[in-house]
Amino acid sequence: MSFLGNSCVRDYCNKDIDSIETLEWIESIESVIKREGTHRAKFIISKVIEKMADHGIHYKNKSLNTDYINTISVKNELKYPGNLKIEKRICAAVRWNAIIMVLRAYKKKLDLGGHLSSFQSAATIYEVCFNHFFRASNKLLHGDFIYFQGHISPGIYSRAFLEGRLSEKELNNFRQEVSGKGLPSYPHPRLMPNFWQFPTVSMGLSPINAIYQAKFLKYLENRSLKKTNAIKIYAFLGDGEMDEPESKGAITIASRDQLNNLIYVINCNLQRLDGPVIGNGKIINELESFFYGAGWKVIKVIWGDRWDVLLKKDKSGKLIQLMNETVDGDYQNFKSKDGAYVRKHFFGKYSETKKLVEDMSDEEIWLLNRGGHDPKKIFSAFKKAQSSKNKPVVILFHTIKGYGLGDLAEGKNIAHQVKNMSIKHLKYFCHRFHLPIKDQDIPALPYITFAKDSVEYQYLHKKRTDLGGYIPHRLSKFTEILTLPKLEDFQSILIKQKKNSSTTMIFVRILNILLNFPGIKNRIVPIIADEARTFGIEGLFRKIGIYNSNGQKYVPQDKNQFLYYKEHKSGQILQEGISELGAVSSWLSAGTSYSNLNYPMIPFYIYYSMFGFQRIGDLCWAAGDQQARGFLIGATSGRTTLNGEGLQHEDGHSHIHFLTVPNCISYDPAYSYELIVIIQHGLDRMYGIHQDNVYYYITTMNESYYVPDFNIDFKEGIIKGIYKLNSLDGTVGKVQLMGSGSILCSVNEAAKILCDDYSISSDIYSVTSFTELARNGQDCDRWNMLHPTEKPKIPYIAQVMNKAPAVAATDYMKLFADQVRNYIPAITYRVLGTDGFGRSDSRKNLRSYFEVDAYYIVIAALTELSKCCIIDKQVVYDAILKFNINIKKVNPRLV
Repeated sequence: MSFLGNSCVRDYCNKDIDSIETLEWIESIESVIKREGTHRAKFIISKVIEKMADHGIHYKNKSLNTDYINTISVKNELKYPGNLKIEKRICAAVRWNAIIMVLRAYKKKLDLGGHLSSFQSAATIYEVCFNHFFRASNKLLHGDFIYFQGHISPGIYSRAFLEGRLSEKELNNFRQEVSGKGLPSYPHPRLMPNFWQFPTVSMGLSPINAIYQAKFLKYLENRSLKKTNAIKIYAFLGDGEMDEPESKGAITIASRDQLNNLIYVINCNLQRLDGPVIGNGKIINELESFFYGAGWKVIKVIWGDRWDVLLKKDKSGKLIQLMNETVDGDYQNFKSKDGAYVRKHFFGKYSETKKLVEDMSDEEIWLLNRGGHDPKKIFSAFKKAQSSKNKPVVILFHTIKGYGLGDLAEGKNIAHQVKNMSIKHLKYFCHRFHLPIKDQDIPALPYITFAKDSVEYQYLHKKRTDLGGYIPHRLSKFTEILTLPKLEDFQSILIKQKKNSSTTMIFVRILNILLNFPGIKNRIVPIIADEARTFGIEGLFRKIGIYNSNGQKYVPQDKNQFLYYKEHKSGQILQEGISELGAVSSWLSAGTSYSNLNYPMIPFYIYYSMFGFQRIGDLCWAAGDQQARGFLIGATSGRTTLNGEGLQHEDGHSHIHFLTVPNCISYDPAYSYELIVIIQHGLDRMYGIHQDNVYYYITTMNESYYVPDFNIDFKEGIIKGIYKLNSLDGTVGKVQLMGSGSILCSVNEAAKILCDDYSISSDIYSVTSFTELARNGQDCDRWNMLHPTEKPKIPYIAQVMNKAPAVAATDYMKLFADQVRNYIPAITYRVLGTDGFGRSDSRKNLRSYFEVDAYYIVIAALTELSKCCIIDKQVVYDAILKFNINIKKVNPRLV
């Protein structure tokens, strides 16, 4: 008898030219389903589809989802290589200590917080990896890179404690870092420079960083710089985290570059921070189709071994149908209830599934496990992932948030916020995981340790020894000595220029010198999101090539030109397309290569300064945490320098953004020699004997103008942030004029007007870094406050300048130059800047509009002199009329 209704039969008959033959096919497959089950039926159909393909007939499957079951069948599972009994005891101890360190911190009533549920959902996954997959770096090999999910950090600390790498005191000081030896809440290399490698708790950064880290390892391999092909990158992510745009935005890069060294591990516990990820749908299905469509290998680990018998008994296919139909909100709810509830509301939906469990007790139903808690399923998944030949892999583990916490948090919406446990719940946890702790000892919140002669201790250490050592572990400094260029190596640029030049073009010349310098030429990593031609670096296309893991399979359109577009497997330029996130992720990978691989690389990421921090700020902060070293070049910077592009392109605030990163050193140089001194000093500071954990943000301009001669005496001031460029002598008082970037030209012009038209003397200062001067001033101020009986320290800017009235003008917001107000010895200080949205026009008109041109600088200087009673206010008024200043114009900040 056909499983199809009569209406379905009629539909087939009405459309068929041979309805009897069609029915025979249908009844044949129905017979297979009835006798041998749905798996066999699917197998037969897949073979038929393959045979059709052999004859050029391609069947299009509209769905990218497979059934809601494990990708790896029971018969294809591998034999587990470890001792499960011992590993479960170790894992249980890790679970317990992870809880105790949070509870001990909670008991201090310091409102420290802490997370219990996330690690409990992933503990088994991590334990399998620690025992069988995570390879550590040592003298013989480079280990794997692991992006640990941020919220599970207590579990990693707990395991390091069992290994003897962290002390009980450190665990007791979890989230207490100000005094004593404490542990940070999340993975922070800045705070634990010999432990954590990657900062991961800003959700969404790990996925994109892992992709570009994997790509960078291939880049090093393909350029024959470093053997990296054995390194695996594991990115442990949450299913809720995958909603972040950065989590999904670059996954096609991984498949395009065939990054088989990359494994995403997504813990699908079905919960965000507040509730279900997609309660009305299925996150595993959604992620499966997304990654499969993007060309990844997808491995689903949904059900544990206790489901295997039921799935084998399911000849009707109703259990799989039920699994497919049940939404995540229900799956979460089932685990917050009990076996009787699951029997009634899950298995009870169909008579066939109800019958499957009629011989099972409610307790047995409740113990039906999910794949992410089954070490055998986990092992097979990772082993299969490691064997991927030309694709990145994503493993989707079905788990329970708060696993093991019982009615306190298991599968509950409040799981993420649970930070405390009662004695009752701790007893439940001990009994559930068979922990060797007596009930009467639980209130003392004891840690579990293993005696050195215990099988657990010996097993734990042998497994890590077999895998090369202990992780996480970070190298804080590289060991080789690099030969770095001296200032004289840039002599060809330092000598007097015969024509005007822009700092953007000078930067290109500097880059060419570095690419030819024997000691580091192969270490230089030029990175662009796009627009190399905008910045004038297209000449590097042919010289060093654009990296492409597939080489260049086409003939470029401009092949007949000298500077044609050249992609190569060993290319040196990383051109990441129109993706600032991708470019800075590559920069971060290169900038931390010294630590991750003991192989320093020197990245230069060149980009529109406007499309910098405001798009990539989270990664810039992470770079500070991760101790990245390298150069960010904010090209075509300034609100009035990039004329014609308008509001969305004109940057007047990137320096304000970057001053928020404590270890980012930022400069706004005006002249070519300033740029040379800064870059040469930066190379020495980051890659020389001191190996300072800083990185540089340097703005360059596309405006060409006259550059004065370099004086070696300028060097110290350029590095520290200010030097006296020139002085003009007059007879009617004196002002100090300060400028940076291209606005220094306006300052020079204003000084000449003041001297020629008003006989006013001026000292002209080039300020290469208002930010560094402000930081120095703050440091001196703090020292003086805390050392009242000692000789006060004098800020550098106060040592260079004098008490004459001062005026500063920049192409940035007034706040930029206003940073140094408290440290200037001048009796008055006025700041001009470009507050407001950018506009399209000529540079001359824009500078007048934003009130930073020479005339406004003159008015500002005269105003300060009048306030000091050196000149009459009428002089200021007359100057306003003379220079045709519109006093009724609306403040550009308000427009």
